[in-house]
Amino acid sequence: MAHRFSILLLFICMLCVSCEREATMEKASLNYVEEQLDKITPVVLTHDISYLPAEEVQVLKLLVKASQYMDDCFLMQVWDGNMDVFRSLKKSSDMKDKKYLDLFNAMFGPWNRLEEDKPFINTTPKPDGANFYPADMTKEEFNAWIADHPDQKETFENTFTMIRRKGDDLVAIPYSEFFKEQLEPAAKLLQEAAELTSDATLSTYLKSRAEAFLSNDYYQSDMDWMDLSGDIEVVIGPYEVYEDNIFEYKGAFESFVCVVDKEESKRFKELESYMREMEEHLPIPNEYKNFNRGTSSPIKIANEIFTAGDTKAGIQTIAFNLPNDERVREAKGSKKVMLKNVMSAKFEKILMPIVDKVIEAQTKRDINFDAYFYHILMHEVSHGLGPGKITIQGRETTVNKELQDLYSVIEEAKADVLGMYNAQFMIDKKVAPKSMERSLYATNLGGMFRSIRFGIDEAHGGGIAIQLNYYLDKAAFKVDADGNFSVNQRLMKKAIKDLAKELLIIQAHGDYKAAQKLVEKYRVLRPEVEAALEKCKDVPVDIRPVYPIEKEIG
Repeated sequence: MAHRFSILLLFICMLCVSCEREATMEKASLNYVEEQLDKITPVVLTHDISYLPAEEVQVLKLLVKASQYMDDCFLMQVWDGNMDVFRSLKKSSDMKDKKYLDLFNAMFGPWNRLEEDKPFINTTPKPDGANFYPADMTKEEFNAWIADHPDQKETFENTFTMIRRKGDDLVAIPYSEFFKEQLEPAAKLLQEAAELTSDATLSTYLKSRAEAFLSNDYYQSDMDWMDLSGDIEVVIGPYEVYEDNIFEYKGAFESFVCVVDKEESKRFKELESYMREMEEHLPIPNEYKNFNRGTSSPIKIANEIFTAGDTKAGIQTIAFNLPNDERVREAKGSKKVMLKNVMSAKFEKILMPIVDKVIEAQTKRDINFDAYFYHILMHEVSHGLGPGKITIQGRETTVNKELQDLYSVIEEAKADVLGMYNAQFMIDKKVAPKSMERSLYATNLGGMFRSIRFGIDEAHGGGIAIQLNYYLDKAAFKVDADGNFSVNQRLMKKAIKDLAKELLIIQAHGDYKAAQKLVEKYRVLRPEVEAALEKCKDVPVDIRPVYPIEKEIG
């Protein structure tokens, strides 16, 4: 009897603690939360899939179900308290908490990714290393551990391990073990889809990716992903390292489920044959150019059906260039996937309303979607160019390992700048029409004000700040008395070439100090830029996708 009473008392105490935790949860004002939700305007993202055979539609639904597990994995990667906050908001009977839950879901945590991770639930600062490392672990502690245990360097720096404390030690836990509860059912769904599809290339990829979820070895499945050739384009697993703000070592789980637009893809297939010429044309000495990467560079134009995890947090991805594994890039190259329905939504709902407020009238007339689309395409192509594996003082390493926390902002700036540089190269070679030249530079300027609103501490926004301020210093961009921006095309071409060279040399040397100096000088919001952004405060910052297929599967 006493034993039962003790258990009952313990249960009551646990309930009280849980209630107290929920009752004392600090929250930003409801007005603030509603204002932030207004910044991400809901857009229904879909595409006509009625032409697909019934079994392929079912494959899409299985892929969406598997992708939903990536949402859970990423929530756990962001913060170890995320699941508790999510459950508390979801079971709350307070109707106001639905708004908090909406913002929590959009940001994948209690920090506002649109305002430099400002907390809107509780006041805990977001850990620099997210949940990839112990919350109290410092960069110095990690490096000291590696210095004392050089045999563990590879597993600790591995993209697919979580770092945890075990007594006084640090240990590396494979994703396959840490996320076993999520990855095993996801793997089963991928296997089921692999058996159902009639697309042999998709079946091969899904089987090898399912195996990777269990083995923690993603190499072969990344190789198989490069070979996808059917109507369905899907990538699922841990990729981008932006969430790891200590080292940018750890891959975050995400998923893209898309349908290929084959006619649009054919239009851009010619670009694949120019990868070597673009590498040769880079404005750096030949010794720094990378001719060892694979020559395969498929370009897919696709429409997004569903996304999950990292890519859905905060700002929505408009294109991606994967895989990131340099071994795969050297063996086969990389694939560029352009998400046309996402791009179109952002152009109409975000970019053009911004342009109306901050761009000078003549420049504004030159802005169009084709130029916007083409620069994004060349941005993704340019991720596959330039230094990757490098040698420093006889030591083989990679650019991302040397630039650490600054890698992503430098890489995004490089891809943007080279995107313009290579777009002009394609125009000069008559691969792209000469008529695009004027609109290319004007549209690039307008697009910068869309991207910099993501926040300059975010990799893409920070990369834009570097470009914008650099071009202002070179008089390639000008600001009139009314605060409206315009472009000097002649000066712009030279400024692009100069900045491309500077960024590429930093990468070729793996020069952290030079990267730091560049970032400190240019990743700032100058008064004229702040004034322009103030004009745009009523324009949504981004879209919040609504996927009809998610409702279909329940």
